[in-house]
Amino acid sequence: MAIHKILRRSLSAEKRSAEVPNGHLAVYFGESEKKRFVIPLSYLNHPSFQELLCQAEEEFGFRHPMGGLTIPCSEESFIDLTSHLRRA
Repeated sequence: MAIHKILRRSLSAEKRSAEVPNGHLAVYFGESEKKRFVIPLSYLNHPSFQELLCQAEEEFGFRHPMGGLTIPCSEESFIDLTSHLRRA
């Protein structure tokens, strides 16, 4: 799947900080099981992504349970959004 080349999901807790290249941000998505993805910072400027950030602020405030930016969104919705952003 091409989206996984762009959204490099880390399964290793030890390598998390080393796997986030410059210009990218690690975020956690999922409703019950949170999954970690690395996204380009440019996604943060898109209105659709900013809506998700507002939802995260409403749900978590500044206390994110995973220790990083956590977005309350299904993995499917996240992949759909990032696929759209990649084409934009």
